[in-house]
Amino acid sequence: MGGERAFRFGVVATPRAGGRAWRETVRRLAGLGYGSVLMPDGVGLPSPFPALAMAATVDEGLRVGTFVAATPLRSGPTAAWEAWSLTALTDGRFELGIGTGIPQSVGQGAALLGGDELTARQRLGRVEETLGALREREEQRSGTRTPVLIAAGGPRSRALAAREADTVTLATAPDTPASEVATLVADVRERAGARGADIEFAANTFVVGDDVPPEMARWTGVDPARLAERDALTILPGDPRRAADEIRRRRADVGISYVLVPETFAATLAPAVAELAGS
Repeated sequence: MGGERAFRFGVVATPRAGGRAWRETVRRLAGLGYGSVLMPDGVGLPSPFPALAMAATVDEGLRVGTFVAATPLRSGPTAAWEAWSLTALTDGRFELGIGTGIPQSVGQGAALLGGDELTARQRLGRVEETLGALREREEQRSGTRTPVLIAAGGPRSRALAAREADTVTLATAPDTPASEVATLVADVRERAGARGADIEFAANTFVVGDDVPPEMARWTGVDPARLAERDALTILPGDPRRAADEIRRRRADVGISYVLVPETFAATLAPAVAELAGS
């Protein structure tokens, strides 16, 4: 499976100090050679849709995306409207990353929208509803098609991703071995049938070298030694040349060609990005 897709690199970042600082951050990341800036989604953060619209004005070659929009926080038609709007306003540079949301988003969504908390099946149904509403809106307005990234965990979400996604990120535990992720990649490709070879697979990086950002440690409890021992995709070597070799191996062995890194490590991995992007 190795080499059939060119490498892409994106940074997962969040505005922390107002619009001017956010634009400066995005400009710096684009200057480091990253092709996309992505934002997480949560009620404690700025909404990703206006923030990404602002980010897209910084560099006309930069792609922007959600990583990932949480379905408990919006109705399907609302999320589709926001996604279509960003695609139109960025001239097709927006990518909708979408998933069922982390556990905290379930209660937050019920509080925001009213009603009961959504079950896992209902949240996945809202992903499907959102994508259906997005494609319908695009057809009605003859607009540019929005690429979709789906965060897929269980069999039902992998089946949906196989049908609908341009890009898939496997929602697994941080210490899941690369060999297990490769099995899930193969499962999605098999479910997708003829279009399986065209699906791009992405993986997010939590740790580079032995450096675990405090917020990442609180959120995941990851230990660099355990991640390395388990051959997890969430850790990369701190040396850029070794990181580049490891990224090549993961494309060959697992099928990962879209590499995402936190803003904290963007400068550290920039030499590897310069070596590999587009190849």
